[in-house]
Amino acid sequence: MSENASAAVSATTSATDSATASSPVSVLGLGMMGTALAAAFLNAGHPVTVWNRSPAKTGPLVAQGALPADTPTDAVAASPLVVLCLLTNDNVDELLTALGDSVAGKTLVNLTNGTPEQARTLSARAERLGARYLDGGIMAIPQMIAGPDAYVFYSGDEQAYETHRPTLAALGGTKWTGTDPGLAALYDLGLLTGMYGMLIGVVQALALARTEKVNAEEYSELLVPWITAMLGTVPELARAVDSGRHLTDVSSLAVNQSAFPNFLATYKAQGVSPELFEPFQALLDRSIAEGHAADGLSRLAEMLVR
Repeated sequence: MSENASAAVSATTSATDSATASSPVSVLGLGMMGTALAAAFLNAGHPVTVWNRSPAKTGPLVAQGALPADTPTDAVAASPLVVLCLLTNDNVDELLTALGDSVAGKTLVNLTNGTPEQARTLSARAERLGARYLDGGIMAIPQMIAGPDAYVFYSGDEQAYETHRPTLAALGGTKWTGTDPGLAALYDLGLLTGMYGMLIGVVQALALARTEKVNAEEYSELLVPWITAMLGTVPELARAVDSGRHLTDVSSLAVNQSAFPNFLATYKAQGVSPELFEPFQALLDRSIAEGHAADGLSRLAEMLVR
């Protein structure tokens, strides 16, 4: 490449980067997460317009350079990219009713936690209003936004995603899941399911330890490495689910079914509610009744699908 051509490419890249950095964004919904999103866009150099049902919440962001909008319609008019982060998707639906065709020609990125079916319904509605729609699942707490471990799942309009991905990267990593608008929510809820499953076990273990006045913080020093070691088995379980072959040389469902009553009996004896774990005993019992005694725990994933 000639020196002149190289300089031209460099100038073009610089201009593109500059345009991306100055691309306006509107953020509607300024709870803890919405505020973190707006601040991340501001810190990345984007002009940011903000709106919240309670106007007082715009104050800290305005102090950082954001522009307040009096109405959601004003906020939408200010930017080609509109990020929604409300409490529920029912709130998003109500907002779309209020906005009407003012969203035509805009890209709506809905980062409100919701279900795959809600995402598909909202996508269809946005399309009828003339907007492009992306649904997103945020894999971070507000304090992690824009940090190295934060990322967001996206699904829906792929062209809109590619167009605005450089801007959305201000929030953290971007992970495309597909053109089905419901996939980002599915990925999001799936990962959160794993998290809540872990937390259920952790709070049950800590409750059990405290019945004998075992120091919970000291006990956690044993719990963390144990859970971490067990997480290493997840890829093997996943391969079994993908293949449909649930053979095990570790622990069969029959062995687990025989051992699990000890957990429930100990919880009751120690005065700890067994309500979080009783459904697991019922699932193990059903697995044996359906003839899967020799299989590994991966079989349970198939049994949960109706």
